[in-house]
Amino acid sequence: MSDKLFSVKDQVVLVTGGSRGIGKELASAFVRRNAHVIIAGRHKQTLDETATEISTPSNSVSAQICDVSSTDDVELLIESVISQHGRIDTLVSVAGINKRMKAESYTIDEYDSITDINAKGAWIIAQAVGRKMIPQGSGSIINVDSLNTYAPLRGTTPYAMSKASVLMMTRGLANEWGRHGIRVNSIAPGFIHTDLTKKVWADETMRAWGKTNTPLERLGKVSDLVGAAIFLASDASQFMSGQTLRVDGGFTAGINWPVEL
Repeated sequence: MSDKLFSVKDQVVLVTGGSRGIGKELASAFVRRNAHVIIAGRHKQTLDETATEISTPSNSVSAQICDVSSTDDVELLIESVISQHGRIDTLVSVAGINKRMKAESYTIDEYDSITDINAKGAWIIAQAVGRKMIPQGSGSIINVDSLNTYAPLRGTTPYAMSKASVLMMTRGLANEWGRHGIRVNSIAPGFIHTDLTKKVWADETMRAWGKTNTPLERLGKVSDLVGAAIFLASDASQFMSGQTLRVDGGFTAGINWPVEL
């Protein structure tokens, strides 16, 4: 990186949900830019495999099991990172789950499982990291928002509700912690092709609909989110806080007619 404005070199970066999909891609991007990366997730085997895969000969990735909805897990994770590195410069809060179904069909357990990870978990990890960033007088927290906070998609109401919580948390924490030099922003992906969504986008009708409603006329790739994450972690965004970057190919720019003009 020739321009130090966008440098994340030597930053200590914690990525939750870092073993696959968006989290894995963003963690790998920070590794390649010489940050010290710790990935966290709920499944040891997947975490270890990812840590091995994205490590480089000169930059080894640490992995730790953590359910972000568990305060005990989060406390152990944060203390481990602080013990090893002495600080946390950037938190990339990716951990999240979804289940698509009719609103009337969700059980309370299904609702709880979604909101526990997406809303409560995002709060627990942000609060725990914030407590460490406040005395150090600096830090960047990057939450993963959603297209659903622009307009909820049918069949994902609890997920949309949980992500609306993340949107407001981002603004609230930015407002409270700015005085401590902490910036809090979020990235709202559009339609991104991942292992978790490949079944949805394997349907020809869905692919056509997604492309029609995305002005750039393609589905997003996880790599499309890298630039926004590096920007928000670096000094390039040093006067930016409480904002949501919608990396959606222009989906939220307007509504497209189903006919050619």
